[in-house]
Amino acid sequence: MLSDEARRQREEEIMAMEKDVRDMQRTKFGPDGSLFQRRQELVRPIQDKIYATIERYAQERGFDFIFDRSSSAGIIFSNPIYDKTEDIIRMLK
Repeated sequence: MLSDEARRQREEEIMAMEKDVRDMQRTKFGPDGSLFQRRQELVRPIQDKIYATIERYAQERGFDFIFDRSSSAGIIFSNPIYDKTEDIIRMLK
């Protein structure tokens, strides 16, 4: 029912709005977006505290290595007696 010119103009408006939505999503949720930055602000202090505690634990007990089994470090099996997670948690409290 719209003329060719009116339809073209509406399509351009829709495309511009879609671009605005994509830009807003990138600004809010992208790798440099405000959500990522806020998450970093909140999580970084916790990660730093955990890392410092693990480092202190290793130094106090003479460990040369402490592995993170949750990462893909290539540890296929480890004896549970070497799991120091509970010790670290107690130190964090």
